Amino acid sequence: MTRILFFLLAALVMSNNSFSQDKQYKIRTLAFYNLENLFDTINNPAKNDEASPMMELKGNKSKVYWDKIDKLGSVLADIGLEKTKNSPVLIGVVEIENDTVLKDLINGKNLKDKRYGFVHHESPDKRGIDVGLLYQPRYFKPVSHKAYPLMIYDNEGERVYTRDQLLVSGYLDDELIHIIVNHWPSKRGGTRSIPFREKAAALNLKIIAEIREKEPNAKVITMGDFNDDPIESSFKKIMKTKSKKDNVAENDMYNPYESKFKKGSFTGAYRDNISLFDQIVVSSQFVTTTNDFSDYKMYDAKIYSPKRLINRKGRYKGYPRRSFSYGKYIEGYSDHFPVYIFLMKEKK
Repeated sequence: MTRILFFLLAALVMSNNSFSQDKQYKIRTLAFYNLENLFDTINNPAKNDEASPMMELKGNKSKVYWDKIDKLGSVLADIGLEKTKNSPVLIGVVEIENDTVLKDLINGKNLKDKRYGFVHHESPDKRGIDVGLLYQPRYFKPVSHKAYPLMIYDNEGERVYTRDQLLVSGYLDDELIHIIVNHWPSKRGGTRSIPFREKAAALNLKIIAEIREKEPNAKVITMGDFNDDPIESSFKKIMKTKSKKDNVAENDMYNPYESKFKKGSFTGAYRDNISLFDQIVVSSQFVTTTNDFSDYKMYDAKIYSPKRLINRKGRYKGYPRRSFSYGKYIEGYSDHFPVYIFLMKEKK
């Protein structure tokens, strides 16, 4: 009986020690969302903003604008909530007209309590659309930012004015990371537009190389609406992205959305063809094939597509529930689903 009691006591002590050594983790959400023509209601003579769906509306522009602001804010507030109990600490956004719409977005009723800041540069895009990055100052401290113009030309040698690529560097908690926000040239023109996106990918590599000249082991994330699926030449031929963690070598870029695309996942659709243009790609420094989370590593990658963001009937059933169609506001959210990743690290 004494020996039995001894072994039971020993087992209890070992169990308690094991429990006390359970690790705890910080989890942060990083997201990207194409906001589908988030334009204000004021005509800017220096831009072609009058061609935007917002400016084409016949009336009630202000009502539509604020309804769209509230809807987009409600989406951003909920992304990643299931794991972090917080909205994303970093959000890349595209199809925004200016800093005014970003101010209205972060001060809207759904995001105001998060006290988001933002980084934004005016792009030379002829339609007047830009890219930006929202951040929660409590968790992320920007230290530098720079806009990189994409220099591309048509067959006549004329420059095609498109969106800059925005680099923001800063500290996520106590770790320096670098984020590139992208909105690559569209597929308008079919195969003739492929070189434009390949040059956009080459610019991404140039930015990453500049970062690594100063910081060889830099942690880099590139996110955006790339207007290319993960299997296309811009990713596989130019950036040489990897789809499997086991194949990621030092300073490779890992694209968790390639495997999702091959399984049929999508973030948008056009003329009955689905696409996964919206992606978040991370450098090898965020990848682990073990349980080593001593610093921030990518834990998971997802597409945010709750029922309210999906068309429930009609020809476009199952597709993103967009805001505008044929010059009318149809009370949706965006023609893209957002994407997001979880970064995780062990609490010290």
